Amino acid sequence: MRHTRLRAVTTAAVAAVAALTLAACGGASPGDSTDGSTDGNTSDGDDGDSAAGGEAGAWILTGGGWPVTAASFERWNEANADQQITVEEFENDAFKEKIRTSVGSGEAPTLIMNWTGGTLADYVANSQVDDITAETEDLVSRVMPSVAQNGVIDGTTYAVPMNDVQPVILYYNEDVFAQAGIEVPTTWQETLDAVATLSDAGIIPFSLAGQSVWPELMWIQYLTDRIGGPEVFQAVLDGEADAWSDPAIVEALTKIQELVDAGGFGDAFASVAADQSADAALVHTGRAAMLLQGSWVYATFHTDNPEFATSALGFTTFPTIEGGSGDPGNIVGNPANFWSISASASDEAKQTALDYLNEFVYDEDQLTAMLDAGSVPPVAGLEDRIAQSDDAEYLEFAYGMVNDAPHFQLSWDQALPADQAQELLTNLSQIFLGEIIPQQFVDAMNATL
Repeated sequence: MRHTRLRAVTTAAVAAVAALTLAACGGASPGDSTDGSTDGNTSDGDDGDSAAGGEAGAWILTGGGWPVTAASFERWNEANADQQITVEEFENDAFKEKIRTSVGSGEAPTLIMNWTGGTLADYVANSQVDDITAETEDLVSRVMPSVAQNGVIDGTTYAVPMNDVQPVILYYNEDVFAQAGIEVPTTWQETLDAVATLSDAGIIPFSLAGQSVWPELMWIQYLTDRIGGPEVFQAVLDGEADAWSDPAIVEALTKIQELVDAGGFGDAFASVAADQSADAALVHTGRAAMLLQGSWVYATFHTDNPEFATSALGFTTFPTIEGGSGDPGNIVGNPANFWSISASASDEAKQTALDYLNEFVYDEDQLTAMLDAGSVPPVAGLEDRIAQSDDAEYLEFAYGMVNDAPHFQLSWDQALPADQAQELLTNLSQIFLGEIIPQQFVDAMNATL
């Protein structure tokens, strides 16, 4: 367990981190933090549809840290007059709506941005993206294995990461714990004990944005992994019959409802929204003690309450579960956004895209820009550079979590096909609200397989 050291945080840097990471948070839509100023505009004034000949195309999102990626393309185009890449920027919803249609019709940009998981699996099943195993071998070798593996299907690389990692972290208010006279829990039993003590003191043990629903995924994901390991959800992804009936999932659901009944999330969590950072506010105002959220919340704390963030913000890993078979080093969250190569692109455009991936993704300029923004690149060997940054303590913690993780589970709603993901969110919300019991959740989700 650690807390943030006193440091100078520029507003611009914090805003960049918050927006970048929110764009890919678990359950959140991509590009949530877009500014809308460049929706549908290309860098060269073209309409941005699929590139022809040797010119490649790429669609990115607007806002947040995406300018780091845009700047990377600008550097590429300045250095490669005969291998231009046309860049088109979209807001979140516009991107999601257009990318699926364009890929399905063979009109996708050369570089297809995705979150891997169910979407990438669909692309591969329909032969819409290329096998880039051999061509990206060097790039993949520089990326943390727990991140790179998300772009691999059946031993073949179909996508490579292109921005920062976003592990889910347990944040806490050090002052609240000091006032309560207890330690931050490291096991499930300690968690239950802390819930009882904090509740008696009139403090919400865990802030939870139940209105947004997707933050609830972080609970079932970590609990299932700690209890049964990553194989449990892998069986779901593999479509095995009755995979949701695994005892680890049933126990996870049971523990969630026990925590709700014990007052672990207070009485009003269903009205707390993550989009307005209300969950983080409960912690930095001292009304709640802890918050399980993605790494992007670190920047939110610094933006909304710098004094708290530099003096009393703590962060640690999810508690272990007594008797669980999952490795406590496993983490959940979003490994990164990824690039795939469209199978419909011309050979010349594909070569341009591959050259860009190998020469500019995570090059020195991009790594410097990411670290300056407080982002964690999923690249091995950055320990010395991180140690010299303003956010060294936090970045070292987050970087270490990812670098040492035996397994990094992609957010379940991103990993599953869209129809199954929506059913998951609906039924999980009902679990937290006590509207259904674990077996009803299991039956409903098994019906989606």
